[in-house]
Amino acid sequence: MDSRYPIGRFIPGETQDPIQVNRWIDAIAAAPAHYHALVTGLSDEALDLTYRDGGWTIRQVMHHVPDSHTQAYTRFKLALTEDNPTIKPYDEHAWAQLADYSLPVAPSLAMLEAVHTRWVHLLRSLTEEQFNRTFNHPESGILPLWHVVGLYAWHSEHHLAHIKMALEKAPQEDSVQP
Repeated sequence: MDSRYPIGRFIPGETQDPIQVNRWIDAIAAAPAHYHALVTGLSDEALDLTYRDGGWTIRQVMHHVPDSHTQAYTRFKLALTEDNPTIKPYDEHAWAQLADYSLPVAPSLAMLEAVHTRWVHLLRSLTEEQFNRTFNHPESGILPLWHVVGLYAWHSEHHLAHIKMALEKAPQEDSVQP
């Protein structure tokens, strides 16, 4: 298993499948509760565990996911209100070095829940035609929204797997605060 991609890489399919899109939306809706269950009550030592040498800490992952998903939510809104907008990528590794990534994870859990609540409400309102709207990612090309839903459902599971891997490395008595 490649520890960078513990659940494999995302494979979207060639065309929109409304049943699969709904499964992906359900996964996005469920993600905040899964993150909450994994990290609530972890000690600072546990939050600073990594899933692999050179990988992010659990704390960095917990700050990255809401940052990334906030970007995705904004990109959806742009694609729904503009004609194939070109979005601005960001350097996620540089963001992970900023001071706010050293905070406790509670604000990021709250942020993830808030973003997903709004995003899922928006996603559940979209038509098949709207899911075919696109944005242009300068590094990835033109992406239809149905594809991006799948990518972020995968992204949620991808980083949950990283946290689980890191926690498996922790001594049991060190993983939860007394």
